[in-house]
Amino acid sequence: MSNQRTHSGLVLVGTRVPYEVRKFPTISPIGDEIMINIKWTASTPLDLHQADGGLLVEYPMRTGSTGAGIVVEAGPDVKHFQVGDRVFGFAHEKPAWKTHQEYATAPEWVFGKVPERFSLEEAVTLPETLVTAFHTIATDLKLPTPWPKPANYQPPQANERILVWGAASSVGQFIIQVLKYYGYKNIIGTASPVHHAHVKKLGASELYDYRSPSVVEDLLRSAQGSEAPVFPLIVDCIGSQERTLGPITRIAQSGSTVAVMLPVIVKHASNEAAPEYSMDASESAAWATGVNVLGVRTHFYAKNEMFREKLQTEIMPTLLAQGIVRPSRYRTAEGQTLLERATKGLDAMREGASGEKVIWRVSNE
Repeated sequence: MSNQRTHSGLVLVGTRVPYEVRKFPTISPIGDEIMINIKWTASTPLDLHQADGGLLVEYPMRTGSTGAGIVVEAGPDVKHFQVGDRVFGFAHEKPAWKTHQEYATAPEWVFGKVPERFSLEEAVTLPETLVTAFHTIATDLKLPTPWPKPANYQPPQANERILVWGAASSVGQFIIQVLKYYGYKNIIGTASPVHHAHVKKLGASELYDYRSPSVVEDLLRSAQGSEAPVFPLIVDCIGSQERTLGPITRIAQSGSTVAVMLPVIVKHASNEAAPEYSMDASESAAWATGVNVLGVRTHFYAKNEMFREKLQTEIMPTLLAQGIVRPSRYRTAEGQTLLERATKGLDAMREGASGEKVIWRVSNE
């Protein structure tokens, strides 16, 4: 009987064409799965890359990877949740997991309980970007993220200068907060000056205006007297060949590790032309000899067994509940229907959502 139930979900049917809403079977959970009535989701850079550039898409494709809602059914092997729990998570691997639909059925390890004092709207700003932050730090920068963090923990590279380019972006803000939590003391960021005060509160020690014509010289000058490389660890939270890789290639030196959010945007979208992407950050710019360039692939985070077991079920809700990480600032895409809200959310991403998440309601129930 469960296969006769259906719900509405968002679908991409082609590049640079409007979303469609279609009906899908509502699948009862088995094993360690839970079924979530998705109340809130977020529009992300990946949504934009898929909609406007067809990045890694096979049409038609259900969309959405971050969601918050209510558990309505639980499989017999579920350990962490029960019906009625408010949950949030990053779920992307299969169509049934996707979060731009009224009901998602997925294994429990891709969700965590929303702490009591937080709304679903606040919670949905975290999952995708917090998972990306941990994955970037542990997998690409190769910095330890022990859990539980030992008392009086001091990381082995606590005083190294870490550059976060795009520090006011959603992922940049969480990278800074996680680095601060683990004891890193020299977190330098670039951001628009309007965001400097907020990003400093999150843990950045220095901030520079990425639009300044002297930003590269200013960053290098700030580390005068330091041994090369002046920035051993660099994160590019934007991944634009011209706008971010260009200046970063002038900063990264032999011995630097640079983690770039993929895809690299080779050509930005316009009203007349589709964007162009590269999935190879090392070949997308002229790097100095000896620079280690890595492309961040968040969808592979579960290869880390600790992350698979604990990142969303335990670490994410604990850090939020304890105030170690804060929900992102957000704006809400309003509309009368799922399609209208999703379309406005995507349009907001096209316009540029600086320093905030774009969220919207999925289910009207």
